[in-house]
Amino acid sequence: MAAKATSSIQVIARVSRLLDSLAAHDGPLNLKALADATGLHPSTAFRILASLIEHGFVERSTAGHYWLGAKLLRLGNRVRGQLDLRREARSIMERLRDRTGEAVNLSVREGDEVVYVERVTTPRIMRVEQVIGGRAPLHVTAAGKLFLADDGVEACRDYIERTGLPARTPYSIADPDRLCQSVRDISRQGYALDDQEAELGVGCIGTPIRDASGRLVAGLSVSAPIERRRDAWIPWVLQAAAEISARLGHCPPPVACIEAGQTLFQASSLG
Repeated sequence: MAAKATSSIQVIARVSRLLDSLAAHDGPLNLKALADATGLHPSTAFRILASLIEHGFVERSTAGHYWLGAKLLRLGNRVRGQLDLRREARSIMERLRDRTGEAVNLSVREGDEVVYVERVTTPRIMRVEQVIGGRAPLHVTAAGKLFLADDGVEACRDYIERTGLPARTPYSIADPDRLCQSVRDISRQGYALDDQEAELGVGCIGTPIRDASGRLVAGLSVSAPIERRRDAWIPWVLQAAAEISARLGHCPPPVACIEAGQTLFQASSLG
């Protein structure tokens, strides 16, 4: 097992050397030049390059010259978007943390899960902390349910069929009809709750963050021990999400509209 792990690490290191060499040159490189630049045997470099081509990370001309593939550009743009999101959200998350006294999280969707990409913690002894990079099914988190609501009920039914609604706690929603009704409610009210559905003793309030096109790109959530969570925070979390959305180019509804009941889901059609 240890030998296999070491071999896998060596392959990753060789992939990195090849990609770094391609990135360091303005034009395409042939196999000999890449082997010389990386110190790899030509046959080893050829095998790794063939796999990288198969997965879209590298492209090759009929004359045998290699250059970076378009997939790397797509991945780079995605990372840059997440970095921009985190940078724009951080100060607003800190203000929300100070106002509620509880942890604030930022998460994005990857497939049928949410991934936590930023957090602001509280110095309180009893607090909730999410691990950056941590994942959870969409239906057990407040932020995840925002994405299900944005997709609509029919897409939610597809999600149910794909996943089978795995439970994290006894409070996780396992009934398809109940989840579909929750999705309808979230679409109407513009925010989502997690009532000990992802972790026992933890309650969350989640609100949507949209970009300039109106696309739902992230969820903003306040996480607290369930006995400390307050419904009075909901307008604050909505407004914080609207401010982050505005920084990303989305035109949020006025605060008065939010307080009057207009949701960010409804407002997205106006942005």
